[in-house]
Amino acid sequence: MDILTKKVEFEEKIKGSRFLSELIPIESQNQARDIIKTQKEKYPDSTHVVHAFIIGNTGQIQGMSDDGEPSGTAGRPVLDVLKGRNCTNVMLTVTRWFGGTLLGTGGLVKAYSGGAKQVIEKAGNENAFCELIEKKDFSFSCDYSLYKLIKNNFESFTLFELQEQFETQIKITGRIKADQFEGFSKILLNLSNGKIRL
Repeated sequence: MDILTKKVEFEEKIKGSRFLSELIPIESQNQARDIIKTQKEKYPDSTHVVHAFIIGNTGQIQGMSDDGEPSGTAGRPVLDVLKGRNCTNVMLTVTRWFGGTLLGTGGLVKAYSGGAKQVIEKAGNENAFCELIEKKDFSFSCDYSLYKLIKNNFESFTLFELQEQFETQIKITGRIKADQFEGFSKILLNLSNGKIRL
């Protein structure tokens, strides 16, 4: 499953109506609500701000809204496109400015799902997706004498946001791929003769 690393936009006009599709990284339902509120404030002259989102390690939390469009013509097609991409922690809003021509239910489904597909394709072209990696936080302290030996073992693991503080001892914090935590812990225990615990 993939996550989005940056915001991506795609805009098009269909029969006079303007459609702005925005793909936004999110981490919670509260954040999704805040984004909808912000989008409506940002585009006060728009007719509709349709949205769909997927959140969670397995994409278990999902939501959508037609925002006044006929039921099932906007939010559902956008959510279906998101689900088809196998991604999570992502929100897709499609803002519409009505151009005077009614599109009909089929035309609306095509417009909203089309905008969703285009912005996802653009995100793919911009390498805006990356694999979701479950991470675990860690921290430990070590003596200066062990530092170089421990540091040499870092290359064997996938570490993120590594920080080092050099004081009486060296304090090292960061995140590691969850499935590597146990192995990392064992190596530290062995190198320090059981003194270092994550």
